[in-house]
Amino acid sequence: MPRRGPARRRGWLVLAALVPVVLAGCTAGPSIRPPVVENDGPPPQQQASAGQTAPLPPLAEPRDPAIEWSDCDEETRTRLGSPGVPDSLRFSCAKVASRLDAPDLPGRGITRISVLKVGTGTVPLVVVNDIDGEPGTLYAARLAATLPPQLLERFFLVGVDRRGSGQSSAVSCIPQDIRQQLVGLDPAAPDTEPLLDAARKAGQQCTIDLANQQQALDSWRAAGDLEEIRDQLGVPKLNALSRGEGSKVLTAYEVRYTGQVGRFVLDGIPDPSPDAATALDGVAAGLQSTLDAFGADCARRGCPLGGDARAAVTTLADRLRTAPRVLPDGTTFGPALAMYAVAGGLAQRDRWPELADGIAAARDGDPAKLAAFATPLFSGTKLTPARIDGIIATKCNDTATRLPADQINAVTAALRSKYPVFGGLVGQQLAWCGPWPVRREPVPPLGAGGGPPIMVASTAVDPVTPEQGTIRSAQQLPGAVRVAWQGSGHGALGSPCVAEAVRAFLADGKPPVDGQLCPA
Repeated sequence: MPRRGPARRRGWLVLAALVPVVLAGCTAGPSIRPPVVENDGPPPQQQASAGQTAPLPPLAEPRDPAIEWSDCDEETRTRLGSPGVPDSLRFSCAKVASRLDAPDLPGRGITRISVLKVGTGTVPLVVVNDIDGEPGTLYAARLAATLPPQLLERFFLVGVDRRGSGQSSAVSCIPQDIRQQLVGLDPAAPDTEPLLDAARKAGQQCTIDLANQQQALDSWRAAGDLEEIRDQLGVPKLNALSRGEGSKVLTAYEVRYTGQVGRFVLDGIPDPSPDAATALDGVAAGLQSTLDAFGADCARRGCPLGGDARAAVTTLADRLRTAPRVLPDGTTFGPALAMYAVAGGLAQRDRWPELADGIAAARDGDPAKLAAFATPLFSGTKLTPARIDGIIATKCNDTATRLPADQINAVTAALRSKYPVFGGLVGQQLAWCGPWPVRREPVPPLGAGGGPPIMVASTAVDPVTPEQGTIRSAQQLPGAVRVAWQGSGHGALGSPCVAEAVRAFLADGKPPVDGQLCPA
């Protein structure tokens, strides 16, 4: 393995023609340090057997960092929109050059990763979010407002927009009308052929627009981006925190760069089952359970939905099925978009009062508030790109599963029967990857032996990474120690109990007792 150091900043040929470079966003000018050479090839040999766990490494402050930060406070607040974050927080941004490393061009090409810095501590803590959710830079900005102050006195957060998302050369290859078709089919529809047709058109256009980049957008290569960021931060170990599906990037990193793993916190992990139907069953169940928890919370607060949120959502979908509304931008707001909005709102526990008001207003004929939960999925601007393009590219590249139309219809029908509110919506997403190029590389294992302990947090009622899936992942992840929050919503960091366990693990190097319970 080549020795890395300041000399690596010289003599690098930029293959700019291979990748379009998006310079908008939190840009201070890209770092000039060249990407790490080790960002391709097989994972390194482990130094210990799968049954062994290394001690937690000590924290280290940066030495000879190469990232050039500049102020992006105003722009970040514009991107965040509402709800905002306290004025006391200050944001700096940069771009980090990394290898594209597409399957057909291993180790070649360039992509630029947007990063955001917030906090006054001296040790970097990298933050990775779900590809479905806000870009990692914005998630880190919001997280800084909620984590224990003592943690941010020790660490500064480095939010990362994963390749193909946010300000990291966001994928934008699907025409707007096709995006709306991908999220517009009634979940009650018995045939998913219209979705498959839209997915074919999306896949064809992305193949043309993305070329070699198309299959370079996955969690394995995103782990390589984190290694480049670690190197340019100037630290010997990567300390990182992830939420939900973003945890796949950290588990891939643990396989590829075991010797550089520092202190990792995984706030939820997707179900590791290779059977898509099994994993989707858990997601549909999680959404339905979260809707019930939302309803109970709504009843306690005396919100306008009354005591039965499930009935309120079902009634709304039925009304939109017969009389869809039209949003100001011309988008048809039917039952599918309403359900995507509800699902998105359920994941954001702190916005449940806003979600309740939105459902009530939509039921009364004004869908604007509710639609705001769904529009980031399919509509965007240069500062806040639409998310569905990056979601499809990343998730389809992360799996080799492709089902024919009849099996998609069968799985969707079974989910709809078992979970009447969300089953049809969840099953439809199988169609998104149907026409996408099949992954040609092996799906990486879930972690590797020989690294230090990894803290995993599960949430009892989680609509995105359900607890049972997180438990199964933790059982397969060597060195995992799990804290179980008995609450609801996506992610457990909103729990003071979990947040303190995270602080003790990251700052003090004290892993929690495996199976520790945190009350709701």
